[in-house]
Amino acid sequence: QVQLVESGGGLVQPGGSLRLSCAVSGSIFSIKNMGWYRQAPGKEREWVAGISSGGNTDYADSVKGRFTASRDNAKNTMYLQMNSLKPEDTAVYYCNLDRIYSSRWPWGKGTLVTVSS
Repeated sequence: QVQLVESGGGLVQPGGSLRLSCAVSGSIFSIKNMGWYRQAPGKEREWVAGISSGGNTDYADSVKGRFTASRDNAKNTMYLQMNSLKPEDTAVYYCNLDRIYSSRWPWGKGTLVTVSS
């Protein structure tokens, strides 16, 4: 069973930066398109960014130009560099299979990002 462990969240002021990490168990990671998602308080989980097995990326309009997804297949790890953070980026962030797939692996616990002054 694949396990997902997100880390790197925290409290940051508006305009600040954070780098999230996602460790994925199992060798299947390297051949899968992966995605970052977030769930803000009182809202549904939403897709934020996707990265193909080869490193091509796609982003939601709300984060385009501010967030950068990357991955290290040798380490079974993916990253989300978040710059110019805004209060509306406050959410629990998760990684999982990209939205192009019809299903997801079991969700991890996520990592909380709070953007506040």
